[in-house]
Amino acid sequence: MTWIICFLYLSFHVCTERQFYEENKPFTCLDGSRTIPFDRVNDDYCDCRDGSDEPGTAACPNGSFHCTNAGFRPTFIPSSRINDGICDCCDTTDEYNSGAKCENTCKELGQKEHEVLQKMAEITKEGFLLKQQLIQEAKNRQQEKQSKLTELQNNKKELEEKVEALRTVKETAEQPEKEAKELHLKAWEEQKAIIRAEKDKAKMAEAFLELDDDADGFVAVAELQTHAELDTDADGTVSETEAQGLLGGVDHVDTASFEKVWDNIKDKYVSEPAPVDTPPEESNKLADNDSEQYPSDDDVQEEEEEDEEEDDYPEEDFDKVRKSFLVQAPPTVKTPPKKDEDEEAMPPYDDETRVLIDAAQKARDNFEESERALNIEKEISFDFGPDSEFSYLYSQCYELTTSEYIYKLCPFNRVSQKPKYGGSETNLGTWGTWAGPEDNKYLLMKYEHGTGCWQGPNRSTTVKLTCGKETTVMSTSEPSRCEYLMEFTTPAVCQEPEAVISSLHGHDEF
Repeated sequence: MTWIICFLYLSFHVCTERQFYEENKPFTCLDGSRTIPFDRVNDDYCDCRDGSDEPGTAACPNGSFHCTNAGFRPTFIPSSRINDGICDCCDTTDEYNSGAKCENTCKELGQKEHEVLQKMAEITKEGFLLKQQLIQEAKNRQQEKQSKLTELQNNKKELEEKVEALRTVKETAEQPEKEAKELHLKAWEEQKAIIRAEKDKAKMAEAFLELDDDADGFVAVAELQTHAELDTDADGTVSETEAQGLLGGVDHVDTASFEKVWDNIKDKYVSEPAPVDTPPEESNKLADNDSEQYPSDDDVQEEEEEDEEEDDYPEEDFDKVRKSFLVQAPPTVKTPPKKDEDEEAMPPYDDETRVLIDAAQKARDNFEESERALNIEKEISFDFGPDSEFSYLYSQCYELTTSEYIYKLCPFNRVSQKPKYGGSETNLGTWGTWAGPEDNKYLLMKYEHGTGCWQGPNRSTTVKLTCGKETTVMSTSEPSRCEYLMEFTTPAVCQEPEAVISSLHGHDEF
């Protein structure tokens, strides 16, 4: 009886408190509130306020039931779920008297969890080996930095003068770079405007020919009335008055006057669909039908000959009309795109601009390198972990692209967010401090004082670090308004793999 009660007991004292459940002795509630005869334990009536007398029934609303789940993980469920017809314990022990048809799935669940833990153990092992490399590299860098710091302290004034001189060189080089880029962009915007204008003229020419049903060289009121999409009063039809209004108050217009009309209708105008080829099986069906309903080949040939005679717009005339609308303009960018789908892609910079960009970039690199040397004292003061294992993240940035944004994490610096399809960057927080739990503060990074939200707080980001073989941003979310959470994997947080491996043997044998 004692082992059964140990198995069913309601709290974490499942087996350590078995001495309180001794047969043939009065039972005292574990909260000390009262003592009852032992035969009232598990009698489906709640005698103790803490529910300790009913560890195997649902009598006490505040009680818990212990699922042993041999082969998987033990767990606790509220006593109210015992014998409720729903299988909560994978070993089915919660439905011992309900008649519910439960299947013991603990072995399968345990095997799946075992596989997950096995994979975690492998990742932890490899990550921990990488961490040892990072620690060794950090020691080497630390020695170099200490040497540089000593040199800095001896020549700080000279280095500060060098930084300021390189700043001037950088700014001097960036000015012509900026001007050249702006000229290139301006030229490309002008070129795009020309391309779009030419496309619009071409569409206008096609629309004129489609609307000119009788091919007399004019678009008339009656011809506009055949296009219901041009309706202006939303009654579903184009009246004579509406059509005349679209034509500028006249009965018809020629190609020279159609441009103003096109400006009025191009947003609504729907081009006439091209003829659709009849599938072979449909052709066979037509051929089998009554000859009176469907014309013969001879009749079709005669109609085609008549159409050719009446066609006043052969191909050469079509090109002539199209050209009458187009405006020719010389390109202003040396390498215009060759295909329509590339219209929005700016062509590469020319050689002169490229030289200016390279010179400015070199000046920036020289300045940043000298500035880092000047700031080495600040870098050494950072808390990069117990063995400086996080120091490799300094001066690095990692990005994650989602459907809407590009997120950038620069450890020990800042977190930012930028719209994927253009727009300004938003600061989601600058480096604050390590914010993990007491036993390992290096599991969380806190970035604070970002861009303020509209009528809200300043943005901030918590970065959760997990063990992984690679260093990468895994995900981002916004659990609360203006408070972001970023998942970041790095081998620098990987611990000795023994803890994970030992958990593989924490279950009962399968």
